[in-house]
Amino acid sequence: MIEAIERSVPTWDYPSYEANEPVALFIPCFVDQYSPEAGIAVTRVLDKLGVKYEYPEEQTCCGQAAFNSGYWDQARSVMKHFAEVFGKYRIIVTPSAACAAMCRVFYQEAAPDTLESSVGARVYEFSEFLVNILGKTDLGARFPQKVALHVGCHGRRELGMAKAAESLLKGVKDLEYIPIPNVEECCGFGGTFSVKMSGTSLAMGRKKVANITKAYEQGVRVLATTDMSCAMHFGGIIRRERKAPELQIRYIAELLTD
Repeated sequence: MIEAIERSVPTWDYPSYEANEPVALFIPCFVDQYSPEAGIAVTRVLDKLGVKYEYPEEQTCCGQAAFNSGYWDQARSVMKHFAEVFGKYRIIVTPSAACAAMCRVFYQEAAPDTLESSVGARVYEFSEFLVNILGKTDLGARFPQKVALHVGCHGRRELGMAKAAESLLKGVKDLEYIPIPNVEECCGFGGTFSVKMSGTSLAMGRKKVANITKAYEQGVRVLATTDMSCAMHFGGIIRRERKAPELQIRYIAELLTD
């Protein structure tokens, strides 16, 4: 099963970054409302690297929630606005693998060969941007702790950027990377799936938490992630069921700022 997943990982032709070219910063709904520290950390890393960025204030959702729920007409309306707001940018960076996958993969499915799919194809998760566009894996950061990593299904299967995120952690001085057992398994969030199919979602989440707990028992006290939406799901299970009480869950950029 794992071998089948690895064989299905896509490859992309990444653009080159031109010095002094501003990239657009897309801050998704979950980050804006629940994890603003993730977006702040991204700006701190970009400042550290001297990368110019702009935040279009007209931005809203990418449309993923409506798309995943089957409301494609409503999703296309949101996608149209997204394309209008971000259309002038060649590179769009976001602290969410799920939203990056929505834009780069599923815009083409919902609105093939349109302005929307063209703009969506320029959206990259922050880890991808650092590793595959800037060519950076060592940012001079230091984080002397044992750290595990969660990359959600969209990032792992649709974008194929799990290795990029892992390489960033391994480039941090004094950080000891501890893999989560069965790391490729879904956490069960799936956006509205966790509401419509709450029993199944919770069972999947508990299985993910059991594996996270195994890493915790090896001394992991920080779990890095590329999807704060997934983290809200299994993080809630961890808190409610009092698992791994000292575990901190952070967006990956928060480990790269020092």
